[in-house]
Amino acid sequence: MNTMELKQIEHEFSVCKVRSYAGIDLEQAFCFLGKTDEEHALVCLTENVPGNTIEREDGWKAFRIQGVLDFSLIGILAKISTVLAENQIGIFAISTFNTDYILVKADQYQKALDALRQAGYRIV
Repeated sequence: MNTMELKQIEHEFSVCKVRSYAGIDLEQAFCFLGKTDEEHALVCLTENVPGNTIEREDGWKAFRIQGVLDFSLIGILAKISTVLAENQIGIFAISTFNTDYILVKADQYQKALDALRQAGYRIV
């Protein structure tokens, strides 16, 4: 049985494509940036979506894997995403230096938590 702990985050998130990062408050509690040669992406609290947003997808809820994950650990996100995929739940995953955040659509959030709990994850 899995003993990994997942922490619910009690906020609504938006996944956005923005023109630039100018004017984005990097001191927000949650602010994930991703820049490639094709786009400037932002994941933030819905209440903090900036005015220079080109496209956005609202209605996401999140949880994170508790603790600091060692880079040598293998398959943690894969196991979680497999449980959710088996339950027809899509994810948007974000990795930081310390851990991983998993976002699911708000209308699937409770179903996701129930499936993970059933698979042995501890939800806090």
